[in-house]
Amino acid sequence: MDTSKPPAPPAGRAAWLREHSELGVSVLLFGIGVLVLTDALTLHVEIAQRGPVGPTTVPVVVGGALLLVAVLLAVDVLRGGRGEAEGGEDIDLSEPADWRTVLLLAGVFLGNAALIGPLGFPISGALLFWGSAYALGSRHHSRDPLIAAGLALFTYFVFNNLLGVPLPGGPLMGVL
Repeated sequence: MDTSKPPAPPAGRAAWLREHSELGVSVLLFGIGVLVLTDALTLHVEIAQRGPVGPTTVPVVVGGALLLVAVLLAVDVLRGGRGEAEGGEDIDLSEPADWRTVLLLAGVFLGNAALIGPLGFPISGALLFWGSAYALGSRHHSRDPLIAAGLALFTYFVFNNLLGVPLPGGPLMGVL
């Protein structure tokens, strides 16, 4: 039987902040909500562009919801509520982070952002999908590029033709 006393909890402001660390998430959500609402309310909208639901409706609802969730989270934390630490997660916290995968994915996303203008979405999207699959461990060198190209073309057609959201076609603009 262990008769040793548990260590005394640290006192002071640092200890209080450590015990209420979820307030940081609340502050972040509140800041994003204010940013979304500010951006939505300062949109210049022509009266001819508005339909039954204007372009500011969804951002205002999302911004308001972010503010509401931020306030509710802060109240819950200040009343003693705490998040469950890694409950249900299927990760091993003793393993180090896989920085190679993170950096490869970041490079693929940055490459897509740089190449979408000159190459267009079908090519940059195919590189994005193939690069992401490679970074996440797929090594099917003959299958992955074909799937990536098909997925990029499908995405391009859905956004461009069905949804009416124009994506840059790049050099394939005349072909597609």
